[in-house]
Amino acid sequence: MKRLAWIGLLLLILLLATACSSLNGTKSEVSASTSSPSSNTPNATIDYSKTELNTIYLAGGCFWGVEAYMSRIYGVSEVTSGYANGTGENPTYEDVIQGDRSFAETVEVKYDPKRISLTDLVSRYFKVIDPTSLNKQGNDRGVQYRTGIYYKDEADEPIISAVVKQEQDKYDKKIVTEVLPLTNYYLAEEYHQDYLMKNPNGYCHIDLSILDDQEIPAEDEDEIQIDAAMYPKPSDEVLKSKLTDEQYQVVVLQDTEHAFSNEYWDQYEPGIYVDVATGEPLFSSRDKYDSGCGWPSFTKPIIADVLTYHEDTKYGMVRIEVRSRAGDIHLGHVFDDGPQDKGGKRYCINSASIKFVPLADMEKEGYGYVTIAVE
Repeated sequence: MKRLAWIGLLLLILLLATACSSLNGTKSEVSASTSSPSSNTPNATIDYSKTELNTIYLAGGCFWGVEAYMSRIYGVSEVTSGYANGTGENPTYEDVIQGDRSFAETVEVKYDPKRISLTDLVSRYFKVIDPTSLNKQGNDRGVQYRTGIYYKDEADEPIISAVVKQEQDKYDKKIVTEVLPLTNYYLAEEYHQDYLMKNPNGYCHIDLSILDDQEIPAEDEDEIQIDAAMYPKPSDEVLKSKLTDEQYQVVVLQDTEHAFSNEYWDQYEPGIYVDVATGEPLFSSRDKYDSGCGWPSFTKPIIADVLTYHEDTKYGMVRIEVRSRAGDIHLGHVFDDGPQDKGGKRYCINSASIKFVPLADMEKEGYGYVTIAVE
């Protein structure tokens, strides 16, 4: 009998070691507290109080590890652990692990789009999950451990889907990660929040060391503010009179100019490139490089806000179209084959969509406030 009791005890210990839950004491009531980045993250010294943040919800197995991982990504302001896209209201952890209410352990991620794009954030999420595994991540099994990306803003869906499409090329099996609108999200119990900060040796199915080599900008250039209201969008009638026929074809009708025979593909003079329709500053010569594609190529915009992103499925391809914020004109596309030491992006832009303003003329043309992006 004693031997059987010892065997039973060993099995219980094994289950406790692999469970993504806490059995130390009674679970607390759901609290409204939030999780802040720990002091060893690149976000700890950044003041996000005046930043307009975006939000995305990510399910990737046990939320302890996902929360710790996302909070350590540069540009992420706040992360909480909770339960999403299930049935009923106010679930407890005990409700969720039963599986019959279909809640997923999910983290709410609030991030600064000027510091990290949704594309980059979702791409980093895919680095720590197995998107082909159904209802299982690490040692955890059950519907609550499924993978999913849940959004509130419908404009996020094509961006997310484009990343999923790129990720699918890496796998033979079909990706089963959900991409759905968020239907509900309930904050998990207090002891789940910042779990790995409170319990450094706690269970985690994610290798957090993969963030050790993430690129952190040497200086925060968020001081550049570009007000879209300064660059109102012209009417179509005005655009027709203002633009050349070629520019109108590209800007409004989403045509593409010829490679290696457009105005700016091989120009590298110091200055900025602005929206040809509105004049809104978009790109800096400092971020321009020779990609060999025959069109102007940039590693990033001056600030993230001046661009919008849209899924483009024309010509049997899935690409991310880039448009200007204020003018909402077609600029080109963004790809993931840019210089890795500068973020890995290649913004491939039509010369017909932009106008170059030399550094020497920026002050007199009203762009003096943007010279810091060039000098």
